[in-house]
Parts: sequence; structure tokens; C-alpha cells
Amino acid sequence: MTGCATPIQGQARSSMYDPNTIAGVPVVDGPSGVRKDAPPPEGKVAYTNNSDADHLAVLAVNDVVDYWQQHYTDPPLEGSFTPVANLASYDSTDPGGPILCGESGFNNPNAFYCPRADLIAWDRGDLVPAGMKYFGDASIAALFAHEYGHAVQRMGGLVDRSTPTLVLEQQADCFAGSYIRWVTEGSSKRFQLNTSDGLNRVIAGVITIRDPILTPEHEDMVEEGHGTALDRVSAFQTGFIDGIDACARIDMDQIEHARGDLPMMLDPEASGGAATGESPIDQGLITSITEALTQIFTPAAPPTVSLTAPAQPCPDATATPPVSYCPSTNTITVDLPALQAMGTPADEKERVLLQGDNTAISVLTARYMLALQHHRGVPIDTTAAALRTACLTGVAQRKMTEPITLRTGGTIQLSAGDLDEAIAGLLNNGFAASDVNGTTVAAGFTRIMAFRSGLITPNADACYTRFP
Repeated sequence: MTGCATPIQGQARSSMYDPNTIAGVPVVDGPSGVRKDAPPPEGKVAYTNNSDADHLAVLAVNDVVDYWQQHYTDPPLEGSFTPVANLASYDSTDPGGPILCGESGFNNPNAFYCPRADLIAWDRGDLVPAGMKYFGDASIAALFAHEYGHAVQRMGGLVDRSTPTLVLEQQADCFAGSYIRWVTEGSSKRFQLNTSDGLNRVIAGVITIRDPILTPEHEDMVEEGHGTALDRVSAFQTGFIDGIDACARIDMDQIEHARGDLPMMLDPEASGGAATGESPIDQGLITSITEALTQIFTPAAPPTVSLTAPAQPCPDATATPPVSYCPSTNTITVDLPALQAMGTPADEKERVLLQGDNTAISVLTARYMLALQHHRGVPIDTTAAALRTACLTGVAQRKMTEPITLRTGGTIQLSAGDLDEAIAGLLNNGFAASDVNGTTVAAGFTRIMAFRSGLITPNADACYTRFP
């Protein structure tokens, strides 16, 4: 047999780390949202006002039911699939709205599954319209895939009353990811979703429903919360890549193993005041970060850092403010005011997905990672280099979750919430997953996956293997 073989030149690459696919699904632009030929929504909804929000919600429920009718199997899920019996809509801006699952929905923009009533309910007044406006119609389908996941995990015998809330939420996020893959593959009769901007917006919606940063007085939320942005996106990606079987295996042991020693709570400030986890983006912090990276990676020729912006003309790279790297001079140039703007704490209240000091720090770290790659002699102006940079940035940030004693005095360490800021930055702008010229890949999913691969396996050599 080998005598008849024809050698094929090149290097094998897993579809997991191919910048042109997401776990085998091609990365493409195109329409996202409700299909033009979608069937009309079907089903009785209590308290509906027949708004566009309610019609979209029912259409999403119909679609998720189709998905589970095709994919519910024993094992890993016990028995057979039975659609949720009851649907209800309410307006969170209306103080006279209905009581659902024993509670008023006033001032509670939410969607939920109520087991004892076999009910899925949603807020048509605020939640669904906001999702449609900021994250697209397909994000509403993902929302209901998550809520339906709670029904499926119960009918499938995966959970009981003793199951931690975090496990319930991680499984539901994972089931939503498996459903969204089905949509991106073109299998849905009602929704379509491109794997670049469309999927990016769905992931942004996942990040938005993260838990707030925890402090010691909320220690119980480590297991009884809904999860950090990193937790939630990780579970969503697991479902998208590995499917329902992987979702069914999620338990607290697996979650704790995945989290490892990542910081989950802020420590109280020495003064006794409330901790924020935020540091000022100034020359001192930039010096500390670059010193810490030099200690972690011990390069033979550490890059020089300049705060004289704009960057001087570079013969072999394009400037990428707020932080640029020039290979020929081995110089990182920081536009400090622009980096400070990127690292200013903000979230959805300011119409920003999420940003903070590590949004900026992760970008500075990524430019340092380009210097390491340049001195290793690998190309740094390709899409593989962009994802390799994200992977190495993940390695660096995992190592920075432990306190690093600086030779110049003091210590530096990432804190709870910092990795969420990095994840949001990768989705928002992709700077921490870009090559030396600032070029990144279209799929935020892939940028985040590359970063997570370094975070989970903090081995720099592995990044060069994954992204040759």
C-alpha cells in the first residue's frame, strides 16, 4: 500500500486552529437573522401583546424545539424530548404585569424557565428589544436556546435540586452553543447566521449576561452564580465545537479544573475600601508589565519600550496604535493617551461591551509576544501569526495570574475580572489577536479560542505548534 502512496507537501493543521474555519464551519460573511422564507411563528403565548418582540421570541422557541426534536438522544439524555408546555410574555416596564413563577416581572428584564410550571417566559418590554437592537435577531434565538437548555437538562436527568447554579448555567450556555452551530451550518428553517460579524454579535450577547466581579462577601456566587464572561464564552464554545455530549458532561469538578488557579474574587483593598481590580494605565504600569513579561519569558534581546508617540517610521511593519511593534528596531511604541482611553473602565451602561485596565494590558502584552516571535524567526505578518499572538498572550496572562515579584521592587498580578476584559477586547477590536501590521481574523470566536488555548495550556511552544 505504501508503495502506491503519493506524498503531499505541506504541514497538517487541525481545523480547530484553522483561521478560515471555526471547528470545520467556514468563516464567511453574509446575512444574519430571520430567513426571508421562515415559516410564521406558532404557539399560544399567555399575556402577549402580539408585538414584533413576541413574534421573534416565539419563532426562536419554535426553532429550538426543532433542534431538540432532531438531536435529543438517549444517551446522553434520558428518555425522550417533550416541548415545554407553556409560554408567557410580560413587560418589565409595566408595574401591573402578570405574576409568573410566583414573582412579578416589573423592573426585571429577564427570560427564564420555570420547572414547576413547565413555563418559558420573557420580557418583551426591554430585554428582547434590546437584544434585537444591539446583538441582532439571532441573539434572541441563542437566548431561548439557553433557556430551553434548562428544560432539557431536567428532562434528560442531568441535574437535580442539589446541582450548583453554575453547573446549570454552564450546561445551558453549552447547549446554546451547540444550537448556534446548527444555525451557522444552514440547518435552521427560521434563522441564518454568518460566522464573522453575526456570530461575533451573538458572543457579545453571551458576554453581556456575565456575573459582576465578585468580592469575598459574595463567595457563594463562585458556585451559585451564572459565571464570568470567560466561563460563559468557554461553555458556549464547548457546545459549538464538541456538541451535546460534551455539554452533558459538565459538572462542578470539570468547571473547577478548567478554572484552575484563575482569580475569581477581588481582595479587599488594604485601606478597607471596596476593591475595583483596576490600575491606572501610566508609565509605571507599562514598565512593570514589560518587566514581568521579561522575567516570564527571559528573551535574549528584550524589546525596548518607547512612550514617544507616534511611532517612528518602521521599514518592516505598519504602526498599530495604541501599541506598535517595529521588528527592525525591536521597539514597542506606546501611545499612552490612546492606551489610557482603551483601558478606561466602562461597560454596557456606557454602551461599551466591557473594558478596563486589562483591555489595555493584554494589547501591550500582545505586542511583546510579537517581539518574541520575531526573535524566534517565525513570520509575524500572517493570519497564523495573529492567532499565535493571541495564544501567547493567553500563556502570558495565565502566568500573570500568580504574583510576580519584580526585580525593581513590588509585585504585579492580574485580578478577578481582568480576563473578562481581555475576552471582550478580543471580540471588540482584536488587537490582542493581530499580526505586526494589526491584521486580525474576522471571527471573534477564533480569536477568543486562540487566546483560551494559551490560557488553558500555558506552554509557549504549544502555541507555535498550533499556529505554524
